[in-house]
Amino acid sequence: MPHPVDIHVGQRIKEIRTVRGLTQSNVAEQLGISFQQLQKYETGANRVSASRMFELSKLLKVSPSFFFEGLEGESYESMPAMDMETARIAAILSSITNQKLKRRIHTLISEIARSDTSGATDDAA
Repeated sequence: MPHPVDIHVGQRIKEIRTVRGLTQSNVAEQLGISFQQLQKYETGANRVSASRMFELSKLLKVSPSFFFEGLEGESYESMPAMDMETARIAAILSSITNQKLKRRIHTLISEIARSDTSGATDDAA
């Protein structure tokens, strides 16, 4: 029995493929898979790997997160969504190779986040 998340992801693949005016054969050919395999993805019978989902997102011109939009339930929301600004900052931080500097930035961000969530308004700091 397919998992509800796999079914949802498959429906989203089919939805955006249809919106883009592509057939299963078109998409499958560009991915180098059979159209039957794409059918299995779209029905949730087969799970889509992360690398394949990335390829699909590029081919269909959507963010990989598109495939998960609309999922409901706490069990699937263990990690908060990342907005684009946060994603850009994370990408910049990951490009820093100096580990000592990276730890110092992490400490700074952690301190800022703690003071922001505690409601502190200490302007003297």
